[in-house]
Amino acid sequence: MFSCNTSTSGHSTFLLTGFPGLEASHYWVSIPINLICVFSILGNGIILLLICTDPALREPMYIFLSMLAASDLGLCASTFPTMMWLFWLGARELPFDLCAAQMFFIHAFTYVESGVLLAMAFDRFVAIREPLHYATILTHSAMAKVGAAILVRAVLLNLPGPILLRRLLFPQISVLSHCYCLHCDLVGLACSDTQINSLVGLVSILFSLGLDSSLIVLSYALILQTVLGIASPGEQLKALNTCVSHLCVVLIFYLPKLGLSVLHRVEKHSYPALAVLMANLHFLVPPIMNPIVYCIKSKKIRQSLLKHFQHKRVDVF
Repeated sequence: MFSCNTSTSGHSTFLLTGFPGLEASHYWVSIPINLICVFSILGNGIILLLICTDPALREPMYIFLSMLAASDLGLCASTFPTMMWLFWLGARELPFDLCAAQMFFIHAFTYVESGVLLAMAFDRFVAIREPLHYATILTHSAMAKVGAAILVRAVLLNLPGPILLRRLLFPQISVLSHCYCLHCDLVGLACSDTQINSLVGLVSILFSLGLDSSLIVLSYALILQTVLGIASPGEQLKALNTCVSHLCVVLIFYLPKLGLSVLHRVEKHSYPALAVLMANLHFLVPPIMNPIVYCIKSKKIRQSLLKHFQHKRVDVF
């Protein structure tokens, strides 16, 4: 970190950090990241296209899946530019305003994705607990309201962050821990008192990721209780099988974040390259894995994809 003797507010420059000790290989590192970026955009774009164009995919589960794909695309658009900026072009400098904007969108889309995963958990709970009232509870109007609430919550929880950062003093040049801007990273680089910023960040996490993960666990506890009450083992397995895709996506979303949190507290300084790798993976993995999981586990998605390509093939011939 540079000296605070020449600190300024809102006019600092931040330096992106790649993989320590592998600076000479950043060009080669950019190749797999580019591929992940392309496949993430293609995968989530295809999911959105299928759900928007296929009437058979207008069920609540697939509408929530389209919201998940949209949030993944937003996360890709928020994180990949600076990764490419660093690894492909070798440029490290990022002005304060651009860094604060990226921070806002990264956290906002992360909270949106967390909220959508909670909505999908509720969808599975209603489908198993109240199958006869499923269509009347999860109407298109109700899902639109849920989607709007998730988006508004993400904006409101993240709006104070960039605003409060402007009152802090930073060195003229500060070195970030990652190749993108995060709230905790920027607060840690400040030269002035950051108690309010840290409190706002903690409240934001508790009312988003903390609340959502707790309610998802509660939803699955209630789902398990309902499934165990079903007499037929075959019906139990069938009910649980409808939750497999969502459970995989939840684990893909939360486990890398948990691993990164543990690594930062235990071995961050011993293995800095591993910490950076985990930090990048926890944003790279969910957008590329979510479409794969649903394409593998959802028969309707596979049928819609096959039908779409068959129509395209007929049009070509």
